[in-house]
Amino acid sequence: MSITEINITAVKPKDGLVGFASFVFAGALYCGSVGIFSRPSGGYRLVYPTKLVAGRQLDVYHPITGAVGRQIEEAVITKFEEVMNNARNRHSSAELLSQ
Repeated sequence: MSITEINITAVKPKDGLVGFASFVFAGALYCGSVGIFSRPSGGYRLVYPTKLVAGRQLDVYHPITGAVGRQIEEAVITKFEEVMNNARNRHSSAELLSQ
């Protein structure tokens, strides 16, 4: 199953949250508002949206199998790291040019 059209929105890190992702799963399902959190031991994890209903947190959606969850996580985190590396390289280049 393919994970395509991955979009990353980086945020100022707070309580481990470093960004949000959206993507299209299997060419048929748009998934948005997926939180990207840093792990204390290094790396990242995904957190899927929930909704508070009658005092209970209900899942909006999430992967059913571990294999699909890992596939999504790998694709999204790879894209997140690519976006962050590109942002760092742009800022580094701009700083060098201004010196």
